[in-house]
Amino acid sequence: MIILDVREKEEFEAEHVPESICCPLSQFDLMAPGILKGIQDKDVVIMCRTGNRAKMAMNEMNKFNTELHRFSIYEGGIMKWKNEGNPVRGKGSIFPIMRQVQIVASTMIFIAFFASYFLNESFIYLALLVGCGLALAGYTGYCPMVYMLQKMPWNNKKIADGSISNKPNCCG
Repeated sequence: MIILDVREKEEFEAEHVPESICCPLSQFDLMAPGILKGIQDKDVVIMCRTGNRAKMAMNEMNKFNTELHRFSIYEGGIMKWKNEGNPVRGKGSIFPIMRQVQIVASTMIFIAFFASYFLNESFIYLALLVGCGLALAGYTGYCPMVYMLQKMPWNNKKIADGSISNKPNCCG
């Protein structure tokens, strides 16, 4: 049995089922064909955090030649896996990078709005800058804020226990 984890890379690196394969849903169309080609004639269990993204990935499987595989969804995802007492590996829980981007960007826009109203009109350009950065990320896939946030200390936890893997079987 092969576990195909469709959570994003950062989530996978934080915790994952040992020997599972990372294939983020956001890159599923690009990565899945190669991964599936390498694991023919195996049972493939699709897993995510709670099961919702796994269902979306299962729907995407219709695009590929899936006759050589038997697919199922691990209902409840890694949350259920851990609650059942099964092992996980990784760096430890981190806040997903995309949620961090959403929080920082929305906070910056909120601050820019109020600062432009109460302090100086020029603060509105901060909101414009954030909006342009988000548009750039949407159009090109390059998000400067992600790269800045990845350098923050809370996103670079040291491995405390030698038994925890720091080389997950994931993309990138």
